[in-house]
Amino acid sequence: MTAFVILAIFLTLQSLWSLREGFQFLNLIRRSWKRLPGLYHPPAAVIIPCKGLDPGLEENAARFLSQDYPAYQVIFVVASRDDAAWRVLTKILSAHAESERAQCAKASLIVAGYSDTNGEKVHNLLAGLRAVEPEAEILVFADIDGRPSSNWLRFLVAPLKDAAVTMSTGFRWYLPDASFTSKLRAAWDASIATMLGEHRHNFAWGGSMAIRKADFERLKVAESYWQGTVSDDYAITRAVRKARGAIHFEPRCLVITRNDAGFRDFLRWTNRQIIITRVYNARYWKLGIASYSLYALTFILGLFMILMPGTPAGRRVTAAAFLLTILALGMAKGSIRTVAAREMFPEEKDTLRHYGACYWQLAPLVPWVMLFNFVSATFLRRIEWRGTVYKLKSMYELRVIRREAQQKCSR
Repeated sequence: MTAFVILAIFLTLQSLWSLREGFQFLNLIRRSWKRLPGLYHPPAAVIIPCKGLDPGLEENAARFLSQDYPAYQVIFVVASRDDAAWRVLTKILSAHAESERAQCAKASLIVAGYSDTNGEKVHNLLAGLRAVEPEAEILVFADIDGRPSSNWLRFLVAPLKDAAVTMSTGFRWYLPDASFTSKLRAAWDASIATMLGEHRHNFAWGGSMAIRKADFERLKVAESYWQGTVSDDYAITRAVRKARGAIHFEPRCLVITRNDAGFRDFLRWTNRQIIITRVYNARYWKLGIASYSLYALTFILGLFMILMPGTPAGRRVTAAAFLLTILALGMAKGSIRTVAAREMFPEEKDTLRHYGACYWQLAPLVPWVMLFNFVSATFLRRIEWRGTVYKLKSMYELRVIRREAQQKCSR
């Protein structure tokens, strides 16, 4: 009983702290939308690695090409002309060149080829860097499976006006649909999104990040940190932190993402996220496995006390009270995420009205999935990204195990 009470107190305090962070996240969102976009908009280059046919690819590409930003270029990068994305993007760029907005974004599509020493996404980014126009002052990196708002680029670049800010980042926000897997993915990923905020522990996310070109070159990201890696964002985060720089989280640059993959693909995707964390940021992994192990051990001990014959009624009530309190705190934070989603994406009110409750309804399942992911990352070093299987030997070295052509892929 004593061991359970000690663990339960720790977990309750951790849950209260997490709930506090949830309120801070919501307040940050509300304050950010009251700010003007800003007048800082130097020439920028947006590099978008692509592979396969993402859901909403055409609409997402159109959003990147029609940003409310005075001078920028968009560079789409594929590994091969055999990729289905190459054919679709070729048509999109042809239509864009003839549109009235063509002068607002200089767009190009380049073929990077393959690499045996870098992850395909990172290799695409490195190829995209070579196409950046000399006058560009800001480098922006994005993912094609995200749907940005029309002011996304303006919002993302604006914080870089402050010389104390080295990088600006957003994050993905999965919207659920009718399937259980989609709802669980949305709840799982939102738990990571709400870790970002007004503090010095932010990390960059590769689908929505910006940095001054001068800083990118000064930190030698391409030469030193994007070599032998599959992780563009953890690597650049490490570069910024080593230089004691600051990463600004911009809530208005959360981008809508959708995915209709099955449960097996969902587990493979979540495992990949945590395996990458294990390799490229071991400290986060250690904190995560400690936190979710505490959660699991507390609940297992509590349920054992409740169900074990002969347990005094008082102990059963105490155990049940602790467990229900912890569950309620987790679901309360999930409800904050539901409110945040509705305020961030009012145009998705119908989707969120039907399915948005998943952020709090499935909150009790998320820690168990996370524990599975963190434990799996203890033993696994292989990941699959869009048909290519990698073995992550270290944060500086990888090996390509298998590469397959892939027409339609899940992230």
